[in-house]
Amino acid sequence: MSYTTYTEDFIKELYSYLNILLLHQLGFHKIAELLGIQVFYWQDKSQALFIKEHSYLFLNEQLTKQQLWQDFCHELGHVLLHTGHQGHMSPLFREYQENKANNFMYHACVPTFMLDEIEPRNLTVEYVQQQFNVEYELAFKRIEQYFSKKNPF
Repeated sequence: MSYTTYTEDFIKELYSYLNILLLHQLGFHKIAELLGIQVFYWQDKSQALFIKEHSYLFLNEQLTKQQLWQDFCHELGHVLLHTGHQGHMSPLFREYQENKANNFMYHACVPTFMLDEIEPRNLTVEYVQQQFNVEYELAFKRIEQYFSKKNPF
């Protein structure tokens, strides 16, 4: 028996709404444009900024393509799931938000509904790394998450 989590369902619904249904359609420029989020590059740490109803993502310009995609998905998690300024939050709540954004990142970078379409024998770390444009460590953890959920025992 297989089930999906809230995050998996949220990502699938979001990408379906944006008409991003195939692996080659994944990309942060397209997602940002479709969601009306402006992306800027700078030399500081990547972060999300909210001003009234507008969201802005600032990505570190020195990152690799894989790191940009991963940072974008992490910051997108903040935009879609969180409100408030982390500097005004308790450290535990800030940590909670960061963990939630990291979880969102794993699923947004490598969506379960897209993994489900891949032949299981092809689901290697290297294949996921290459096809989803993510770093080795993220691909490894995402494959581990995927298979442990499919085979919980």
